[in-house]
Amino acid sequence: MIRGPRMKNHQIIGGGGTRLHLVETGNPSGRPILFIHGFSQCWLSWSRQMNSELASEHRLVALDIRGHGLSDKPRDAYADSQMWADDVNAAIQALALDHPVLCGWSYGQLIILDYIRHYGEQNLGGIVFVGGVTKLGSPEAASFLTPEFLGLMSGFFAADLESSARALESLIRMCFTQQPSAEELYLMLGYNLSVPAHVRQALFSRAFDNDDLLPKIRKPVLVVHGADDGVVKPAIVDQHKRGLSHAQVKVIPNAGHGPFWDDAQGFNQLLHEFCARV
Repeated sequence: MIRGPRMKNHQIIGGGGTRLHLVETGNPSGRPILFIHGFSQCWLSWSRQMNSELASEHRLVALDIRGHGLSDKPRDAYADSQMWADDVNAAIQALALDHPVLCGWSYGQLIILDYIRHYGEQNLGGIVFVGGVTKLGSPEAASFLTPEFLGLMSGFFAADLESSARALESLIRMCFTQQPSAEELYLMLGYNLSVPAHVRQALFSRAFDNDDLLPKIRKPVLVVHGADDGVVKPAIVDQHKRGLSHAQVKVIPNAGHGPFWDDAQGFNQLLHEFCARV
């Protein structure tokens, strides 16, 4: 967990008037990196980046996406691609992020693509996709998710706390090859459970793909995937290569769905080098 005076909290207004929470640290004059976490997580997912040597050279900002963390959790505000795009744009504009690198984990990749669809890429420096997918709500989309992850879906959407907790703990353990300590596990479980079941269900009620959008992206792209990802099959990397022929691709050995956690030092070095080139 991150503590200390160098962490600055922000509250901004995103799409549809939703209040969003962000945390900032690092070098205010450095290249901004906007971290966008995944399904049922929060900004603390990026603790091994926010509290690392990246902060000496980069301006690091981590967003609690709508429905998560300390951001608002409206009942019905998750189906519209424009809303997600507006949230990212609000973060860029409110914090005056000058050509940031957007770094999205898992579901966060979809949110980045929502932003690019509605706002283009001209205000970005680069894009980093981590363990992500590009489509939802179809048999093809589901084919890239592991059976073990798909088997947890009913628990994610369950109204009773015990079923949700059981499924979310399994998800946490599934995300990493380097298993969290007991303290880390209960912190992660806490912020996973803070996401209401209706939000978790709404995120997976969307149906769309980005096959038309990917070939149009011209800004630098880094695709990072764990070789031992237990959530999104590493075969997704071939799909990314087809859609993003110019992307730099790195498969991290001995890392799972969260390579930024399992091999934080290696991931941070990759991210630093990518930012230095864009």
